[in-house]
Amino acid sequence: MTTPSTPIAFVTGASRGLGRSAALHLARQGHDLILTYQSQQAQAAATVAQIEALGRNAVALQLDVADSGRFADFAEQVRTVLQTQWNRTTFDVLVNNAGTGTHALLLDTTEAQFDALVNVHFKGVFFLTQKLLPLLVDGGRIVNVSSGLTRFALPGYSVYAAMKGAVEVMTRYMAKELGGRGIAVNTVAPGAIATDFGGGAVRDNAQLNAFVASQTALGRVGEADDIGAMIASLVGRGNRWVNAQRIEVSGGMFV
Repeated sequence: MTTPSTPIAFVTGASRGLGRSAALHLARQGHDLILTYQSQQAQAAATVAQIEALGRNAVALQLDVADSGRFADFAEQVRTVLQTQWNRTTFDVLVNNAGTGTHALLLDTTEAQFDALVNVHFKGVFFLTQKLLPLLVDGGRIVNVSSGLTRFALPGYSVYAAMKGAVEVMTRYMAKELGGRGIAVNTVAPGAIATDFGGGAVRDNAQLNAFVASQTALGRVGEADDIGAMIASLVGRGNRWVNAQRIEVSGGMFV
């Protein structure tokens, strides 16, 4: 049951993969959840049901993170949900997770592919955070999800990795500018994870899976729960002094 002290976390792209794992770990840690999904309403509803089975409250809202023109109206929708569902005006944790992947070599990348990745991974994160900041409690936490590809390079991911690199720089600026409100901002950078991201290549392609495992110090590919657990831990009470950091969660990939 929700109490006035129950923390509320907001996780984008939580109908599947890393976002769903983060939401479930946060629920186990005692958070109620506001989730977003783009098109997978049934999967989002299933995630809500899983959270409720853990004794927490959750609401799923539709949002296309590439459509920044809708963010002001969406923030008002979040404000209404906070008031009606929790009798609150603020939430405590923002996890910018939603994303999509495009694999294309530098010479083959189209302008449309480039713009799509900018809108989702950089512009979307920047302006959604901007619009939600009035609803984030002083002393709150922000986690931006990046990628191990900002440290190591694999052909075909130049634009995706560049956008994640921009997010990492933006994270440090957010931490600096929001420090006066006591808001800590960090980046979590996953390595290769066995989810349906990017068409499920790491999960479903046995040759790729074996290659990633061979290049990882712990000898396997990552799982969604490896990342979800890290995100929940990072916003826990024991990590309040961690700020403006890039934390790679890759099992030691390419070390």
